[in-house]
Amino acid sequence: MTRPRLPSLIALRAFEAVGRRGSVRAAGDELAVSHTVVSRHLQNLQRSLGVALVRAEGRGLALTEVGRQFHAEVTQAFDIIARATTAVRPVARPTLNIWCIPGLANRRLLARLPELTGPPRNWDINLQPTLSHPDLPRGEADAEIVYAEELQTGSTVMAEELARPRVFPVASPAYLARFPDIATLGGLAKASLIHEESTLQWERWFDLAGYQHQVSLRGQRLWHAHLAIEAARMGQGVALANEILVADDVRSGALVEVLPSSVRMGAYQLVALRERWDEPAIVALRAWLKKVLA
Repeated sequence: MTRPRLPSLIALRAFEAVGRRGSVRAAGDELAVSHTVVSRHLQNLQRSLGVALVRAEGRGLALTEVGRQFHAEVTQAFDIIARATTAVRPVARPTLNIWCIPGLANRRLLARLPELTGPPRNWDINLQPTLSHPDLPRGEADAEIVYAEELQTGSTVMAEELARPRVFPVASPAYLARFPDIATLGGLAKASLIHEESTLQWERWFDLAGYQHQVSLRGQRLWHAHLAIEAARMGQGVALANEILVADDVRSGALVEVLPSSVRMGAYQLVALRERWDEPAIVALRAWLKKVLA
């Protein structure tokens, strides 16, 4: 019996990620492609099948009834492929898969990775900078590092706070020389602020810093903390950063703390499965992260 012609596996992978992550952008982050590429794969898949798998819902997408049924089967198929791949692959050095928010991965962890990959551990490390969250029960990662206000615990996962850094505005010396008035909260509120995905982080900072006036913030949005910090280094405005990400820049003078504050807005946390929490690799990873972030 001839097997029916299969859809593109790349398109199926994109569809599976969209259904699991709940958005095209999150699926793109996971697959390391742009959201336009993911959207194109979805369109091609629906065209080849002749059915609607997703529908617009608010500002995002939702699976249709047919899409939910198809997604369940496709997910099961990818799980079977993953298990078969693991079973056939020769045993190699232990690999630790870590998903981490991009700013921390790029600006603090990358330089210290040899401490994990070299003696005495000799691990292979797969560090994936992403704002998406892995499906830990399905084995997408061994652990993830997040930045959040409250501990990300649940019925299947545990979390431990690694550090709760102070958050403050930073700018380049050249920018401060051009705009000395930003050394007050009122002056700062009128400055060219550099935002991540929205203005909410800055709005919350002003509130916690005790600024009592309504703020109407402006400035560019760069989505990731490390991009905002780099833009501040280039003199493009004022970024909101924490002491873990900008300690080296402040020490070298590349960035200057615009005004003193004692605001803390969240904590770096390590998240892993409860059933794996006391495994030697997870214990060693927690200890290493605490040392790096101290």
